[in-house]
Amino acid sequence: MKIIHTSDWHLGHVLFGYDRQTEQQSFLEQLTDIVRQEQPDVLVVSGDIYHSSTPSASVQKMYTDAMLGIHQACPSMTIVVTAGNHDSSSKLEIDGSLWEHFGVQVIGSIERKEDGTVNLDKHLIEVKNRQGNTLGFVVAVPHVYPQNFPLLDEETSRENRQTCFFQKLLDETGRRNPAQLPVVLMAHLSVEGSDRTGHDDTAGGIDYVPLRELGQGYDYLALGHIHCPQDLKGSQHRARYCGTPLAVNFDESYPHSVSVVELIHGQTPVIRTVEIKNPIPLVTLPKEPAPFQEVLQELQDFPNDLPAYLRLNVWIDDFLPPNANEQASEATKGKKAKFCYIKTTREQRLSDGSLEHLSLHDLRTMSPLDIAKRYFLESEGTEMDEELCSMLDSVLKEINETD
Repeated sequence: MKIIHTSDWHLGHVLFGYDRQTEQQSFLEQLTDIVRQEQPDVLVVSGDIYHSSTPSASVQKMYTDAMLGIHQACPSMTIVVTAGNHDSSSKLEIDGSLWEHFGVQVIGSIERKEDGTVNLDKHLIEVKNRQGNTLGFVVAVPHVYPQNFPLLDEETSRENRQTCFFQKLLDETGRRNPAQLPVVLMAHLSVEGSDRTGHDDTAGGIDYVPLRELGQGYDYLALGHIHCPQDLKGSQHRARYCGTPLAVNFDESYPHSVSVVELIHGQTPVIRTVEIKNPIPLVTLPKEPAPFQEVLQELQDFPNDLPAYLRLNVWIDDFLPPNANEQASEATKGKKAKFCYIKTTREQRLSDGSLEHLSLHDLRTMSPLDIAKRYFLESEGTEMDEELCSMLDSVLKEINETD
């Protein structure tokens, strides 16, 4: 069974006020071309379709049009979409019945039947070819916080209900799979030991889960949530984060791709990556921090006709010029590149561990100004100047007088 594994599209993401639909549309067109060329049996999208639980109408239309185009590129392919922590599970599922006519299965949440039992069938998807023969199974689990997994029986403790849920699904799949066809498990969560390079989850983190707690009985674990593409250590290449197809922030400075996986039950998956080209890349200028005036000159020298989002990488001894952002914005006038922000690296003038550790009693006996001065010293590497101390002292006195 051949699958294409992708996740974390974050459609609707806005970068420092800049709309990114041009890039997102480009990715969706590239994905359609990849599907047309690869002709996979199944496409799995492991969560975070949208960046927000309330995507705009234009972003939802972009998604709908793209999914129809992807289906038309390989009409016999099964498509499985699960909700991530950025998605609204109910909104993602609202058109689920209609999507089934186009081979798309949307799983946003765990639901119960009328008799109160969990509807396991919703998560077990049979993958068939054009002739109607079964090729394998997809076990689709959307993002669910560990404490919200259902209790399947009275014997299982509340702490183990996530593990129990995954294993119950895999056991049920095993019973339906006497021919021992390939099984793909989908999940959107953080696995212990994963590389979170560049990952910045502003929607809130997810608890780390040991790989063993996701159960046994799958041939490939198609993970979403972590943005850095990687095979998990100790999984024998059977558990993988495909990563984001487009960088969500400047620190995701690695190639972005979708994964093409070929599966034979019981054998090590054969995995290829197909790189996604971003028409408006995220560029840090320069790669190593430099003084502001040097960086400003590099910005002025940046090619006028090269589209990019730019982060300036500046080394400072004290403070940036008050009008640094205005100077940077002025330097990009007439360019296709878009200035986003200035990342500063400050010289640390104190060696690590030079300040004594404070106890809770110490904090309670210190004045707010003393605490602020200490924080400034630890974070900035220099003493707070007299003017700032005076301003803070005035504010504190005003607050005390108001109380």
